[in-house]
Amino acid sequence: MTPPLCLLFDSDGTLVDSEILLAEVMGDILPAFDLPFSARQYMEEFRGVRFRTIVDSLGERHGALDEERLPALEGEMRRLMEQRMRAELKPIDGMPEALEALAAHPKAVVSNGPERKIRCAMESTGLAPHFGDRLFSAYTLGVWKPDPGLYRQAAEALGQAPEHCVVIDDAAVGVAAGLAAGMRVIHLNRFPDAETTPDGAVAIHHAGELPEAVARLTTQETAHDPL
Repeated sequence: MTPPLCLLFDSDGTLVDSEILLAEVMGDILPAFDLPFSARQYMEEFRGVRFRTIVDSLGERHGALDEERLPALEGEMRRLMEQRMRAELKPIDGMPEALEALAAHPKAVVSNGPERKIRCAMESTGLAPHFGDRLFSAYTLGVWKPDPGLYRQAAEALGQAPEHCVVIDDAAVGVAAGLAAGMRVIHLNRFPDAETTPDGAVAIHHAGELPEAVARLTTQETAHDPL
C-alpha cells in the first residue's frame, strides 16, 4: 500500500489568518523608518515575500534605509507582530477541521518567516499538535521562497521524496517554489478575483476543500504506481 502523501503547509495566509495583521503592522512601522508603505500595498504586492526583500524594494523606490537602522526596524516589527498574533490570531476558516480530516498524513510547516513566529502562530491558534517540531523556517535554512530549496530541504529532513510531497500554499512565491521543487501543489487561492493559479497547481478557494483535493492527488499517485 502506498504511504500517505506528505503535506507541506505554508503558515501565513494558509494555516493562519495572519497576513492582515502583518500588513497593518508593516503599514504602521515602515513609514516611521522613512519607507512609505500601506497595509493595502502588502496585500496587493508583497504577500508571502521575505521582509528584507520588501525593505530593499521600498529602498529602491524611496531611498535605501541606513543599514544600521535595519535591526531596530525588524526587531520592532517582530515585537509588534508577536504581540498582535498572541492577542488576535485565528486559524484560516475551515483549516482546523481540514487538518483533523488529514490526520493520517505526515505534515510540516514550511515558511518564509522566522521559527519563533511560526511557533507563535501554531501555539496561538491551537494548531501546534498537528505539526509538533516539524517546523521549517527560511531563516534557519538560509533559503527563501520562491527558491525551491526551502521545500526540498524540508522534504529531505522528513525523509520524503519530492514527488511524494504536496505543497499547500496561498502565495505566488510559495506556489512557484513548490512547482519548481518537483512537488504537487495545492494553491489555496482565497482571492480568485485578483489572483490566478498557475498551470500545474490545483486551485481551491476554501480550506474545507483541502481533504478532497488531497484525496484526488492520492488517487492519481496510486494509479501511477507500478504494480
